[in-house]
Amino acid sequence: AIGGEGGLRIPKDKALDQIFGFAIGCDLTRRDLQSQAKKMGRPWATAKGFDYSAPCSAIVPKEETDLTCALFTSSSPPMSDTKITLHVNDEIRQDATLDQMIWNIPEMISTLSEYFRLKPGDLIMTGTPAGVGEIVTGDQVVAQCGDLPLCEFGVGHQED
Repeated sequence: AIGGEGGLRIPKDKALDQIFGFAIGCDLTRRDLQSQAKKMGRPWATAKGFDYSAPCSAIVPKEETDLTCALFTSSSPPMSDTKITLHVNDEIRQDATLDQMIWNIPEMISTLSEYFRLKPGDLIMTGTPAGVGEIVTGDQVVAQCGDLPLCEFGVGHQED
């Protein structure tokens, strides 16, 4: 979560100053709507921006989590020891470590701020490990990363 002043063109070495804290979330996609949009050559906005499309854990201030050390310093725990996992109905679907991320957090903040003005309260979803798959009504999902609170949710029916 962005804190600080936010802004445009944030250099990598100032990225940590812009972070309020960390959480774990799930960036969901409705594949049915995505498939329809693709066939018609339309944007996927409805497939990504539906009700409850991005459940998220509580945000932990950066000073209160070991994740800050793993991402920005050489102190322990190292990124290679910081796991990010996703379970669906108690079955592991995704299992990786933070050192497997393509972009590190300072690079993401710096690059995004080249295109968008980042503001306090903005959430940046960093991507997902291998193992993306379908979830269906009735599934129970748990995402976890390091010492952050769990992101737990059940998949329900679409409401009117």
